[in-house]
Order: sequence, then C-alpha cells, then structure tokens
Amino acid sequence: MNEYEMLRVIDFLEKTRQPFRQVIEPAEEDAVWRVVTFLIRSHILSQTVTISTLAEESGLPYATAMRLINRMIEDGSVLRVPRGKTGKSFSLQPSETLMRSFQGYARKTKSLLAQTLGLRAGEEEDEYYFGGTPLGSQIIPPMRLVQKRAESQIELRFLLNDDNYFSAMRNMWADFRNNLASSKNFDLLPLPDLYNRARENAAKPVSDYDVIAINMPWLGEFAENAIVRPIDPYIQTTGINPLDFHPSIWSTANWSGKDYGVPGYCTIEILAARKDLFADAELPFPKTFDEVIAAGRRFHSPANGMFGAVWDGARGMPIASSFLFFLGACGQPAISMRKTRTGFTLDGVDPDELACSILSDAGFAALDYMRRLMEISPPNILDMAWDQALEVFLKGRASLGYFWTMRTARFEYDVQSVVKRRVEYLPQPAGPGGTRASPIGGFLFCIPSNLPDERVELAADAIAWMASREAMKAHVKNGFPVAPRFSVSADPEAAASSPIVRFVDQLAKKGLLHTWQRPNIPQYSVIESILGTAIHDALRGVVDDREALSLAATKINQTLRKMAPRRSASL
Repeated sequence: MNEYEMLRVIDFLEKTRQPFRQVIEPAEEDAVWRVVTFLIRSHILSQTVTISTLAEESGLPYATAMRLINRMIEDGSVLRVPRGKTGKSFSLQPSETLMRSFQGYARKTKSLLAQTLGLRAGEEEDEYYFGGTPLGSQIIPPMRLVQKRAESQIELRFLLNDDNYFSAMRNMWADFRNNLASSKNFDLLPLPDLYNRARENAAKPVSDYDVIAINMPWLGEFAENAIVRPIDPYIQTTGINPLDFHPSIWSTANWSGKDYGVPGYCTIEILAARKDLFADAELPFPKTFDEVIAAGRRFHSPANGMFGAVWDGARGMPIASSFLFFLGACGQPAISMRKTRTGFTLDGVDPDELACSILSDAGFAALDYMRRLMEISPPNILDMAWDQALEVFLKGRASLGYFWTMRTARFEYDVQSVVKRRVEYLPQPAGPGGTRASPIGGFLFCIPSNLPDERVELAADAIAWMASREAMKAHVKNGFPVAPRFSVSADPEAAASSPIVRFVDQLAKKGLLHTWQRPNIPQYSVIESILGTAIHDALRGVVDDREALSLAATKINQTLRKMAPRRSASL
C-alpha cells in the first residue's frame, strides 16, 4: 500500500468515525485515534508535529492529553526527534512499530471494502487500488469493453513505462470499483528495461502482453521490425477520433503512411524555475543559455545544499536526450533533415542520403553549455536522471531544472513537495542561433504483432478507453498534464486543474512544440546509444569535445548506411 492510499484510507476512516461521535461522547480511546492518525498523516506529508500541537489535536484537556502522549512515548509508540543543534526542542513522529501496525490495519480495511464492492475470487486485496475519487465521479469503462472482457474471460496484460502517469492508469484499471484488472496485470518498467522487454516479447511465438506503451522515437524501429502492428482497421470501430489530437502529436504514431498506435500522453521538455527565488532576487526568467548560467550562478550555493540547476546527465538515454534537446535549442537536428519555415522534416529526404550533423558549431555550443551547466549542478549530476534530478528540485534544492512536464506534475501534487505553487514553467531557452522550440515526448499505445488475432479487438478497445477524452480529462484533473486532445486542453475544468495544461496549450498555439529533435527513424535507438556514451565521456574528460563529436558522427553515419528505412516519415 503506497502513501497516497494510506492517506485516503485515513480520510475514509475518519469520515466513518465522525458520525459515531454524535452518538456517544468521545472517550480517551477516541483521543488515541486522533493522536495516531494525526501523527501518521503528518509523517507522510513531512509535517513537523510538536507536543503542544498533538495535545490540542487529541481533543482532551491539556493535562490529560500530556499524560496520554507521554505514556505513548514511554511504550515506544511515539518517538521524540531532536530539532536543531541545541537538543532543547523536539518534534514527535510515529515509531516504525506503530507505522507497521497501522499499515496492517489500513490493509485490512481496504480488503474488507474490496470484498464488499468487487474483489474477484482468487485475487488478493493488494492487487487492487483504493481509489481517491468519489464513486459517483468514477470513470465508467465502456460497456462494450466490460462485456467483451467478461464474455472472453481474458485477463488483459499491459507493458508500460514506470512513471507517475502510468501508475495512475494502472490504478484506474485496478480500482476495485471497475473490476477490470488487478495490478499483477501491469508491468511498469524503467525506459531502458521497457525497450528491452518489448524487443524480447517480440521474439516470442505469442506476446505476453495485449498492449504495450512505446517511447515515441522508437516507432520507426518497432514498425520496420514488425514489433507492433498497424491499427488502422480499428480506428473507426473503436471510436478513436484522430482529428481530436493535435496534428504534431498524432503524427508521432504514423510510419510509412500507417497508424501503428494511439498517443497515450504527450509530455514537453521545459525549464522549471523557482519563481519565489527569482522574485526575491528581482531577476527576470532566463530566455537564453547564457541567462540560465548567470541566474544559476546567482543561486548556486553547494555549502548550503542549494544548486543552480539540475538536468538529466546520466550515461545513456538521459544524457543523449539532453544533448539532442540542447542541440535543437541551437537550431539544429542531429541528422540532415530538410529545414522548413517552422522546423525540420524528413519529408522529401532520401533515407539513403541522411547524414549526421553534430560535428558543427551547434554541436560544440551544446556541449559547451552542458559543461557550464555542470558548474552549477550537484557534483554527481552525471549520475543523475529523471526522478533523481526531479527529487532535488522537488525538495527545494535547485533554482532551475530541465524536466518533462509529466514529471513536473509532482511539484504541485506530490505529498513530499516543498515547491508547491512556487514554480514557473518556461519554454526551452535558446542557444546560439537557435529558437525556444520545446521538444515533444510521450508514449504510444500499441498492439504487439504477435498477439493472437482473437485478442486484438479487445486490446484495441482497451487502448480506445485508455486514450479516451474521459480518461485523459480525469487524469488531467488529478494533476497529470497530458492534453494531446483538443477537447481536453480546451475543457475549462481540465485547463483550470493544472498550470502546466495552460502552459503547454500556449506553446502549441505559438508553434513552439516539435518532434524533430528526436526523429523516430529506425536508427534512433542506436544513435541515442552512441551519443549517450560519447557525450558522457566528453563531459567526464575522457575525450575532448572534438574527438567525442567526431567519433560519434562517424558511428552514426555508419548506422544510417546500414539501417536505411524503407521511406521517410513526417515529423
């Protein structure tokens, strides 16, 4: 049971206990309940509890409350934790024993609810999710999907990325009120493991999964190698409306004129800034590489646990993506795409003539910027990526950070966040000769090619629900800024739920969202691997910048020659 479920169980139990207090006068037993639940809730939310606060919360006279609390301290249920260096003051928190006991109680409560409202025979309560939305506002699965799953007795299996959005999606399916699946039907894996598992699954005679989520840049490779199948025949029958998706988002699912998936969510790489720090320092938000470095130096104070910036610097995928985005901010893609009025495209480009273009002024400028970023970043930035970098910003230890918008949702909704309502979301700062174009990322829901034909239609129905307007709106309202659909981003209720939804919608209207920074050609994964090693080696000082870019360019050109795609795809 995770912390969110714990909070919801406490809230549920408190609501059921409140009417009983109107039946009988509260006794000391009720005071113990108040003390325990207040302590545990505060511990989960990282809130400091003083003994006077806890005494007041108990509802007892002060002297009686102090005797109760001291008795709980003596029996080890409550711990005194020193505050400050003097040791004269302390805060209170639940002991490990009390936490374990209460978690067991919460699980039993969840189990009883699951058994009452829909636990299927043979399933365990931990395979279900204690939902946070009222029953009346719960997303109702399409009856067609419910009936077909019940008639076929098929347990759908999903392979998804290990992030907060897909965790919420798993919870939507595993909520015991929907009774559609359990958590064991979902494998959520980190990005490199997701890629490997999808490739391994494709080599099997029969797919282990009905639906897989693939990173948008992988589409060319997965389509060319028949890892996923075209879904064109199911677009109309399932009610999916491509016209409701932003064209640049829907195009990420198209390869060689066929649709191979449905965008599950889109996420934008942006710069997050602590607006409270910038306001106190009377500094404008940065719009260029140089301004980012200048502002970061202003706030960089490692001795005080504060850093100027965080970004994805770990070897492999993370640093490769960072380099590609910074290269794009300098106005250039990694391969020789055709320049258009708004960006770059593969349309009209002969795949056999593609060449690597990183050995250039833009390539050197991007590397130089990354080197300067290191000076204002945590000392282990080259080992940090994704949630590790985000955690630093989440805890208020960085003034600036490059993040995907899907992850930045945690700034406003994570129970551990100390930067709630203190973050300004900014377009990517421009490098020399570049623009503020922001890269689009995200995942496509796809059907494996080796899924038996009798399961394909049900998998398509599942995708249609997962990418439906109703499901996306519910996720947006719960803090996940997806909104690849016009109908969702235009919905006043959805737009009002997150500042990120409005921000991304503004970027789209200004034409600042693009996919060319990470072209979805079949060679993309190999290019990413090459850059992930070369750029990391350069920043670690193993090789100089010219040697790193030169070696990477040579290897990428060799890869482009060996793996030329059948035909180009639009970006």
